[in-house]
Amino acid sequence: MFDIVLQTCRHELLDRTLIWNQRHLLHALREFEEFYNGHRPHQGIANARPLHPLPAPIADPDKLARLDIRRRPRLGVILHEYEHAA
Repeated sequence: MFDIVLQTCRHELLDRTLIWNQRHLLHALREFEEFYNGHRPHQGIANARPLHPLPAPIADPDKLARLDIRRRPRLGVILHEYEHAA
C-alpha cells in the first residue's frame, strides 16, 4: 500500500514540481498529504475520501441542472479541489 501512495505522490506532485529546498519539499508534501487524505476521491470504495463519509447522492433533476461547482487550486496549479458552492 505504501508503494502505491509513494508512486501517486511522485506522479501527481513531484514529477510536476520544481523543488527549491528542503523547506519547500516539506511544504509540498504536507499539502499533498492533506489533499490525498482529505479531499482526493479514491477508487477503492465508491470514490470515498478516507477521512470522510460518503456524501448523499443528488437525485433531484432540478438540482442536477443547476449544479455550481467551484475549483480551488492547491500548490499553485498542481492540485485542484472541487466542491459544490453554497
